[in-house]
Amino acid sequence: MIGYYISLALRSLRRTPILSALMVAAIAVGVGAAMTTLTLNYMMSRNALADKDDVLYAVQLDNWDPHEAADNPSEMPWEITYKDAISLLRSDIPTYHVAMHRWGGPITLEDSTLRPYTAQARVTSRDFFALFDVSFVYGGTWAGEADNNAVFQVVLNKSTNEKLFNGENSVGRTINFNGAPFTVVGVVEDWHPSPKVHDLNNGDFMKSADIYIPFGLHRVLEIQTWGNTNGWKPEKIESYEDGLGAEYVWVQYWVQLDSAEQRQRYEDFLTGFIQEQKSQGRFPRPLKFGLSKPSEWLVLNEVVDGDDRMLNWLSLAFLLVCLVNAVALLLAKFLRKAPETGVRRALGASRSAVFSQHLVESGCIGLAGGLIGILLTLAGLALIRQLSMGYMDSVASMDWLMMLSAIGLAILSSLLAGLYPAWRISRTNPSIYLKTQ
Repeated sequence: MIGYYISLALRSLRRTPILSALMVAAIAVGVGAAMTTLTLNYMMSRNALADKDDVLYAVQLDNWDPHEAADNPSEMPWEITYKDAISLLRSDIPTYHVAMHRWGGPITLEDSTLRPYTAQARVTSRDFFALFDVSFVYGGTWAGEADNNAVFQVVLNKSTNEKLFNGENSVGRTINFNGAPFTVVGVVEDWHPSPKVHDLNNGDFMKSADIYIPFGLHRVLEIQTWGNTNGWKPEKIESYEDGLGAEYVWVQYWVQLDSAEQRQRYEDFLTGFIQEQKSQGRFPRPLKFGLSKPSEWLVLNEVVDGDDRMLNWLSLAFLLVCLVNAVALLLAKFLRKAPETGVRRALGASRSAVFSQHLVESGCIGLAGGLIGILLTLAGLALIRQLSMGYMDSVASMDWLMMLSAIGLAILSSLLAGLYPAWRISRTNPSIYLKTQ
């Protein structure tokens, strides 16, 4: 019976092409606008570290101005100081722990025609790849001593390895980065989580690192972070060493704690560490630290804020306006077929059959509107990617789930829009249309 109703619906649509096109357009425009904003919010709010949400924690230490808040909802700095990072790395409690920040510079190859280009680098400790489950294609990470000592080794991502060495096993080869020679010890799969949960201080949706270098190279190369640097009190900085020892926060710190007992031990460790620092005149505020799971970290950093949610509601309100127009058009279309429906009713068709037939027709209109709505959504996302100049490339895209959601939203919307017109036409009195001339 559904097949028969679909056949009737298609014939009805062909008989009134202009009216049908207007209804499809109303649904398509509403769905396109709604799905563009819904897709952006869906992609922006994803937790790229969801698989390890119960064991990963972003670390915050409340070493800030005792008279002012730290300008974030947790009232603690987003990052920690270099000297605190070095101290925390000495703990053997976490399964893995990672201190890191953003850097970059020019890459060149000896005896190569490849032109130098600027690469995004992540200066990090060796546990980075294990903690974030970044898998290796070739080789592995550097030795543990590289976290504290100058070891000129580098890990490339797959795209960088293809660009430099045509995708070959480059372990043992040498690249020149920022004027210094580095030996390649590993190649990892491209890892560009979106949002960039591990570093929300430097562009939530920017591309992640092209290369990874050891944390112990700071003093030798006098590395200056390419990320945010914040401080709360005036300090006399006359040398690079002074900067490393200052109360500036610019290092992100993550730990993996696999059990409640391990987390408790680490909390005790942080408590003891802060108390020790207080005895040395640091950490002037009441003892406080933060251990936030990735899902909590996204909320804390307001990756999706109130304005984004408001846009969702506005787009759905626009879809509602489109549906009101669709209701009017459907009602006009169905009432034009009242004589035909009256004859069908006189010949024995039940009200439920007439209602179902016209509801199926509404669904067909919604399906067509949904397909066109997907095209409008893709066009809207492409425009956003162009206007954002690459910043939103990772989120301004539509996966199969959102495509199916667009079709589902269109069909559901059209069925809701068709309820009243279908009910009205099913209540047609056949006697009115059986009068003789």
